[in-house]
Amino acid sequence: MRSFFGRALVAAFAFAGLSFVAAPSFAGNAWEEIRGSLYGDRKIEDGRGMVVLTAPGRPEDMRVVPISISANAKAGQTIKTVNFIIDENPTPVVAVFHMGPGRTSVALNSNFRVDRQSDVRAVVETDDGKLYMVSQLIKFAGGQSSCSAPPTGDPAEIAANMGKMNLTDVKPTEGAASTTLARARIDLNHPNHTGMVMDQITLLYTPMKMISEVIVRHGDEVVFTSEGSIGLSQNPMIEFDYPRGGAETLEVTMKDTDGGTWTKSFAIRPQS
Repeated sequence: MRSFFGRALVAAFAFAGLSFVAAPSFAGNAWEEIRGSLYGDRKIEDGRGMVVLTAPGRPEDMRVVPISISANAKAGQTIKTVNFIIDENPTPVVAVFHMGPGRTSVALNSNFRVDRQSDVRAVVETDDGKLYMVSQLIKFAGGQSSCSAPPTGDPAEIAANMGKMNLTDVKPTEGAASTTLARARIDLNHPNHTGMVMDQITLLYTPMKMISEVIVRHGDEVVFTSEGSIGLSQNPMIEFDYPRGGAETLEVTMKDTDGGTWTKSFAIRPQS
């Protein structure tokens, strides 16, 4: 299953208990295939000292694994994209964040499905075309593979709540960036069907219906545009930082592969 879905969706994109700080990992057959599909022969540098990836070493629930990164660009660089990659998932590229202009530091956190024991990776690309990677191993906690596990909750309630969003202010981590960046969390209601769940009565697979894009704007400025995948959890959350000052609204747009589009504007506290 990993080979079919993985190759298909990587090509289509073309383009977390106990926590451990990531170390680099460049070995593994799955990663070599993924790397070649995504980056060809481009050099990927050791991101330690620039990027910190945090995830649980053995998650309590493989369907909802919190994985976060913080990154600080080197002098003269800005951060262009952040790729979250889970080697052994059916779709290894689980999310791609295209950052708004001028970002010298970025913090992101989201919930992902981890299908089995796997290395997870964050690859940061800067505006000068350089790539920096960190990774860590997540061990399998047991139970059913997350990508073939059915959604939790009543189907009628899931359908009724689809597209609803909530935004919460989050206190930034203390440090220099907290004086220039605010932080928020969006909670998105969407089943993010993987297409790999069999109905035990009809023996048919529930069609894939996944979040394809999330766009967050601070006033007229794009904070990020994110490309999703079936690797996002059901009802995912995204925690992110954004520059202080300016507009007092955050607008969130979510799109899915069935053509659904939902947009909501949130008032935020004045940022000084």
